[in-house]
Amino acid sequence: SRVLQNDAALPVTMVAIPSIFFLILYASGNGMEEAREGGWIGAASDPVPLSDLWTLIQWDRIHWHLVFPCLSTWVGMVFVVSFSSCLDVAAISMDLGEPLDVNTELTTVGISNFVSGMTMGFTGSYIFSQTIFVCRTKTNSRWVGSFSAAMCFGVVVSKVNVLEITPLFFLGSTLIFIGIDLLYQWLLEVRHKILLSEYGVLLVTFFCILVLGIDAGIILGIVIAVVEFVFMTARVSSMKRVLKRSRVVWRPEEFQLLQSHGYHLQHPKIVTLELTGTVFFGSSLQLLSSITEELGLNGIESQDLIDISMASPRRRPSPAVLKSTAMIASSKILASSSVQFKPRFAVLDLSQVPNVDSSAARGCFLQLAKMCARNNIIVCAAGATGHIEWTLRSHEAAVPLNKEDEVKESIQRDRHAAWLDQILLFDTLYESLEFCESLLLAELQTVPISSSYRRLVAYGPPGTQPKKITLA
Repeated sequence: SRVLQNDAALPVTMVAIPSIFFLILYASGNGMEEAREGGWIGAASDPVPLSDLWTLIQWDRIHWHLVFPCLSTWVGMVFVVSFSSCLDVAAISMDLGEPLDVNTELTTVGISNFVSGMTMGFTGSYIFSQTIFVCRTKTNSRWVGSFSAAMCFGVVVSKVNVLEITPLFFLGSTLIFIGIDLLYQWLLEVRHKILLSEYGVLLVTFFCILVLGIDAGIILGIVIAVVEFVFMTARVSSMKRVLKRSRVVWRPEEFQLLQSHGYHLQHPKIVTLELTGTVFFGSSLQLLSSITEELGLNGIESQDLIDISMASPRRRPSPAVLKSTAMIASSKILASSSVQFKPRFAVLDLSQVPNVDSSAARGCFLQLAKMCARNNIIVCAAGATGHIEWTLRSHEAAVPLNKEDEVKESIQRDRHAAWLDQILLFDTLYESLEFCESLLLAELQTVPISSSYRRLVAYGPPGTQPKKITLA
């Protein structure tokens, strides 16, 4: 089916296998009974008329008091069948390379199950193996479904057991063919389409299913996939430095000051860092390390590392761990031979961060604010969602909302603000950059801040009025 391009190759092969079997059986002088005794075909059984289906339901033998205890199982099976049907539709869509309407396909499954149940049949979903088998024959016609339905109806009304005349090895070889084809597709061909770690999870899940069974194997595979996701996410730094300025039009001398001091290429006083992705307990330490390195704080003091360790809500380190942490910090300080120029303002763009958990709020952002406060760096954050803003304020990583205006006014009066060990939150990135630029100009002893800038256009979120910062 993968080598030959002729559409008739696979169907002709499937018809030829049982035909050759019966020709050899006839040429050898053996009959059906001899083949049945040898295990080549199925055992004989008494014919079952169609009318016997109605005898399967005997109302007088139903224990109605057990219906209510079975409702939870019935509801669970409905969800299981619905979920498996969605997986079947997704798998068939992937194999076809075309999108399928899930709602239409699930409606088809529901109607088919209703009709099957009302006619004493069994419920089910798509026969994934048969669908893939038809796709391998490169047949795309409604006649396939009509012919399959007619064959199934013929088997039901016929008094002949099909397994009595069908070679058993033919049925087994068909299943093996479908299994090998799926293994080849999802164990070999998929290797160049996914990451190496994802391929490892795939192989481990496959062997777990072989050893432990389908249920335990899938559960263990899900656990391994979750661990792999956490590990890979924690390894990747979700921070990058960007060059952005506010939208304020400064006077030429002020612009020159910002260009030579605030946004200097080698030692800028205003550094903007863009964070992306979810920040959680697995990636918070890596993110903190990346930010401190970018800000020139890679020579972390031992007390900083101890505070970071103590910020974990899960456990308190032992004195031996604290001692070893201090020794590691000392070695890092001695190993750092390059002198870096620390900025005056650090601006964090959180507009692309969907979530921050409590561990990251304390272990990353709170410790960052404290470390920056020791180095006379003001940390600002912008674009945070309501949930992230609440998390940062709840864990004292950001300035409380009721004290925010007061703290900003205090910073405007005391422009060095070495006491600020919390993050200042702003609605937009440009608002925070404007705040930092205004303070930097004031520290450089330029003209009074209240007349140091003017706006050309209203900026901020569409449909909102620009927020004017009153500076002393």
